[in-house]
Amino acid sequence: MRVLVACEYSGMVREAFAARGWEAWSCDLLESERPSLFHHQGDVRDLLTEEWDLLVGHPPCTYLTNSANKHLYLPDGSRDPARWEAMREGADFFNLLWTADVRHIALENPVMTGAARDLVGGKATQYIQPWQFGTAETKQTGLRLKNLPKLVPTTNLHAEMKALPKSISHRVHYLSPGPNRWKERSRTYPGVAAAMAEQWGSHLEALVPA
Repeated sequence: MRVLVACEYSGMVREAFAARGWEAWSCDLLESERPSLFHHQGDVRDLLTEEWDLLVGHPPCTYLTNSANKHLYLPDGSRDPARWEAMREGADFFNLLWTADVRHIALENPVMTGAARDLVGGKATQYIQPWQFGTAETKQTGLRLKNLPKLVPTTNLHAEMKALPKSISHRVHYLSPGPNRWKERSRTYPGVAAAMAEQWGSHLEALVPA
């Protein structure tokens, strides 16, 4: 079984599937934090023509997320052409992954602005939180799924998360501005990666004829 994890420099999801015995590849413009022969540093388009059983993608969401909505307009209420173009480019890349010739696809999908949802043709299939998968933090993440079941929470730490100071439970929201802030916010939580490999991996393996 082969999985391509697009736009992942951390190697978190790649390694979760590799531990299951899959041929797991990650791809990103950055080198991997977990050096591997199974990381392609370059454009994901280089690999999309190959045969994959599963595509897990983390397309950049800076210009698609609902929090970016306020930046789409200038002070006089008119559209900011540069921001709208950036949003369209982000949506085009999202759609490139969503329409790839892979039967099973999961794309990380933030809560999008209405205009972005129109450009990608829909919203997330489900929203998950890290505290549902063993990390006592909050960071709502959408998953748009094609021919895959929704992820089922594994370890609920909601009570533990609520008891923590917000500086810890909302860690990613309190990260200091800087060039690496987006990298810290983009990492997949270990429990989520493990659930992807276990649940989607077993689902696809069950589809293979004995």
